[in-house]
Amino acid sequence: MNAERLPRVVIVGGGFGGLTAAQALKGARADVTLIDRRNFHLFQPLLYQVATAGLSPADIASPLRHVLRKQKNCRVVLAEPIAVDLEKRQVKFADGVVIEYDWLVLAAGATHSYFGHDEWETIAPGLKSIEDATEIRTRILLAFESAEYEGSEEARRAALTFAIVGGGATGVELAGSIMEIAAKTVVQDFRNIDTTTTRVILFDGNDRLLTAFSPESSERAKRTLEAMGVEVRLKAFVTNVTRDGIYVGDEFVAARSVLWAAGVRANPIGMSLGVPLEKSGQVKVEPDLTVPGQPQVFVVGDMASVTSAGKRVPGVAPAAIQMGRYVGKLIKGELAQASHRANVARKPFVYWDKGSLATIGKAKAVAEIGGFKFSGYFAWLIWSLVHIMFLISFRNRLIVMFNWAWGWFFFSKSARLITGDSQMRIDEMKANEVVIGRELSKLEVPRP
Repeated sequence: MNAERLPRVVIVGGGFGGLTAAQALKGARADVTLIDRRNFHLFQPLLYQVATAGLSPADIASPLRHVLRKQKNCRVVLAEPIAVDLEKRQVKFADGVVIEYDWLVLAAGATHSYFGHDEWETIAPGLKSIEDATEIRTRILLAFESAEYEGSEEARRAALTFAIVGGGATGVELAGSIMEIAAKTVVQDFRNIDTTTTRVILFDGNDRLLTAFSPESSERAKRTLEAMGVEVRLKAFVTNVTRDGIYVGDEFVAARSVLWAAGVRANPIGMSLGVPLEKSGQVKVEPDLTVPGQPQVFVVGDMASVTSAGKRVPGVAPAAIQMGRYVGKLIKGELAQASHRANVARKPFVYWDKGSLATIGKAKAVAEIGGFKFSGYFAWLIWSLVHIMFLISFRNRLIVMFNWAWGWFFFSKSARLITGDSQMRIDEMKANEVVIGRELSKLEVPRP
C-alpha cells in the first residue's frame, strides 16, 4: 500500500523571508522543499562590512542544509528556478526540470537597478551578494595600490576618489566605512601617497539622505558624514557612468571607483506569474501576501509589494522575516485544519515596524525606535546588538563580535584581501605602468 502523499510546499529563496517560512513549517504535515541558487543564507545587512574589509564572507553566511538539518520535513535543493506555471502548479528550471507544488512561497529577493542603464553595472557594481562584496572590496583596496605609483597628481587624485551613488543605508554605510579605511586603517601602509587625502563623494537624487528616516535623523547622518570628510551632494542625478568617472548633469567628476547603492529590482521570476507588477518588478499581492486569484501562492520579502496600516511595507530584513513567519504559520495552520479547501477568510498580514537603524562609522549611527530618535554612540550600540542578535549561528555571532572589538581598539580591517589577478585589475584601473616600473627599479626590486 502506498504511503499517503503529503502536500508539497515549495519555497523559492533562502533569504530572510524564505528561510523563516521554512522554519515556521517545522512539524507541519507537509513535504517542504527550499530552493536557492546558493547553498547558504546570507545576512545582507552586514554585507557592506565584507565590501569594506571588516568581515569575511563566512562571518555573515550559514549553510542552509546546516541551518535546517534538524527539520525532518524540509529538504534543500541547490538550483535556480526561472519561471512559475500557475495553471499547472509547477516551478520550472532552465534545464527543463519542473517541480510540482501544492503551496508555493516566492522569496527570491531582489538585485540592484540601474534605471535602464544596465551597461553601468560592470563599471559601478552594486551590493547584493557575496560576489558583489568581494568585488567592491577588491576595487577599494586596488584604488590605493594603483594610486601608490601613479605618475601625475591628476591621475592620483582620480584613483583616490570614490563616488557612491545612492544615499540610502547602504550608500551611507559604504561612504563612512571607506573614509575610515583611508583615514585610520591604511594611513601608515603606503609610502608615496597620503591616504587621508582620499575623496569620498555620496550622490543622491533626493533632497535628503536616508529617506526612510525622519528629516531630523537624515540631517544628523549628513552632518556626521561631512564631519568625517565625506562630500554629500543631494538633488544630484547621475546621467552617465564611465571608467574615468561619472556625470551629474553636464558636470564630470573624475573617479576611478564608482559604487552603486541606488534602486532595487525584484527577481525576474515574478514576471512569469502574469500578474500586475510595480515598476521595480515587485508583485502586487493581496493583504494575505497571495498572488491575486492564487490562494496557495505567496510572495514575501523584497519581491512583494504590500501595504499595512495604510503604509507601504519596506524592503528590509525585519519585514521579510515577519512575512515569512506569517506565511509559514498560515500554511501550517490551514494544513492542520484542511481549511484551505474551504474559502475561509484569512487575517491580513500586519507589519510591526520595530524601528530603523543605520550605521555610519565607528560609534556613529542613527536609530529610530518607538518614536524615539538616537544618534552617536548609543545608536551605534543598539545597531550592533540588534545585528549580532539576528545573525543565524552562534559561531557567526562570536566571530563578528571579536572582529568588531579588534577593529574598535586598533582601527584594523581583518579581511583586507585582494582576490583575483591583481596585476590585471591594476591594468583595468589604468595604473601608470611606466611609473610602476621606474619606482620599482629605484628600489632595486626585480619587476615580475
